[in-house]
Amino acid sequence: MDPDTVLTLAHNQAIQYPLVEIEYPFGPEYAVYKVRGKMFMMFFDLRGAPSMNLKIDPLDREVLRDAYEEITAGYHMNKKHWITVAGGGTDHGAGASAGDEDSQSEGGHAGTPLDAELLHDLVLESYCLVVAKMAKKDRPVDPETFGERGEEQKAQW
Repeated sequence: MDPDTVLTLAHNQAIQYPLVEIEYPFGPEYAVYKVRGKMFMMFFDLRGAPSMNLKIDPLDREVLRDAYEEITAGYHMNKKHWITVAGGGTDHGAGASAGDEDSQSEGGHAGTPLDAELLHDLVLESYCLVVAKMAKKDRPVDPETFGERGEEQKAQW
């Protein structure tokens, strides 16, 4: 999938979720998607390639980064909890910047192409991970059941 398609699909999905707002706190080139003021997705250009950061379960991040070339360490984010996704493949250091010591050693290697179903699952997972950290009274959805999430979904990764 080309990078613009990746971002378009992710955007179209995210804006359908309850209480999602898009803000530009870092300037017009950084679209930040939030639920109740908490970021779950951010769009930006990384070395000229449209890219996005998504929150991820730390137990899934290494598997995804090893399996998909388009998935690398979260650019300018906590590498344990965030990934960067760019369509169309990336060089293995695309997520790297000064101080990103694990980006090059843990970047995707297998070259399995990113598809729309996986992208959907990643955006949903990011949203639900953020919602799950909210007080129950503040949650717009039940993160355990929203979007038909479940272990069978993760088994596909």
